[in-house]
Amino acid sequence: MKKNILLILMTFSLISTYGQRTETVYLNAKDSSTNMYIAVIPENQQLKSLLVLLDGFGNSPKDVLFQTAIPRYASQQGILTIIPILKTGAQYFGSDAASQQSLKEIISLAVARYQLKGKNLYIGGFSIGGTCAVKYAVLSVQHNYAIKPKAVFAIDPPLDWERYYKAARRVVRLSDAAKVNGEVFYMIDRIQKEMKGTPETALKNFYEHSPYSYSDTTQKAVKNLIKTPIMLISEPDIQWWLKERGYDYTYNNITDHAAMINELQRLGNKKAVLVTTAGKGYRKPDNMRHPHSWSIADPVQILKWLQSQ
Repeated sequence: MKKNILLILMTFSLISTYGQRTETVYLNAKDSSTNMYIAVIPENQQLKSLLVLLDGFGNSPKDVLFQTAIPRYASQQGILTIIPILKTGAQYFGSDAASQQSLKEIISLAVARYQLKGKNLYIGGFSIGGTCAVKYAVLSVQHNYAIKPKAVFAIDPPLDWERYYKAARRVVRLSDAAKVNGEVFYMIDRIQKEMKGTPETALKNFYEHSPYSYSDTTQKAVKNLIKTPIMLISEPDIQWWLKERGYDYTYNNITDHAAMINELQRLGNKKAVLVTTAGKGYRKPDNMRHPHSWSIADPVQILKWLQSQ
């Protein structure tokens, strides 16, 4: 009872637009920066299902509402969307145990709060948010969660931390250190911290964290998704990456996407889909060209595909 009262007290409704109502729910009265979500609630119609959207590293739920119309289109279909910041904060790693436990808790609370028990759950995300979404789908089958996703999609997520780590090290090796994007150094250090070592010293941890692992011949993680509809979306504009960042395909997430979908299809998943786009990657507000963007995912296509599963 106390928990329910707290949730009510810590809810703030925002402006209603496009036939939807937006509210912010804080799950801890002492914390307004993490462990919360924005809900986009369809008005004047029965809720059909729940969509969980996870943003990339360092961003917020408001960024999602700014960069993509997916929640608005979902609302028009009677789908409630929640966009959380997990207990692990905006700089979350996504596939780690703490992030996954927080996501599981938030989904459970949202299902209870909006009376969605027995309704379909869809989950998706952008970049590290996509990593988090796919990892949740893997764990939901592996550990037989009470609430499993009906379908999952991810927009240009890193999926294989071993591949990512080795590629980042290669970027540094091939480059003038002064010209390397600081994110590369950050990710090398962050991955070593999360994995408690390198692929040479802690490969088991890389397999455990990754939603997909190219070198894991047992296919431990990916086998959990044989029956799960999954769509990966990528804009592999290699010319842009070569010119703007000096990156080739080894440091491009498309390598994970194509490999994972290929393995799933070979394992018998007929609903494993790879969508590649061209010229759609732009970021608001200045319409800056970037193939690693929410905009490569077409909201109408996403909602149509989710509901067809």
